[in-house]
Amino acid sequence: MAIAIGAMSSCTVFNKTPTYKVGMDEKDFLKMNPTAVISNLEGPQKTYRVVRDDKFYLLATFEDEQLIRLEEKELPAYWNQNNFQQQEEKKDKPIY
Repeated sequence: MAIAIGAMSSCTVFNKTPTYKVGMDEKDFLKMNPTAVISNLEGPQKTYRVVRDDKFYLLATFEDEQLIRLEEKELPAYWNQNNFQQQEEKKDKPIY
């Protein structure tokens, strides 16, 4: 069973949509998603979070280094506002 999750855009033809499969290796997932961060370590399971764009993120759960669950969730409205404020603060700081 393959699960393909991708955002539709005008550049879809040029960007390959990652394909995730239940049972895929954790190492392969991390190669495809170098920005993944550990979201949860619970017992033998590891959950990684990958921010897809300004509206959605993925939660990928692995057990014994195999993908067992993949969820796409919507980012809360305040997430984008907080990120915008952080970017603006970085612009205002001088670089030495």
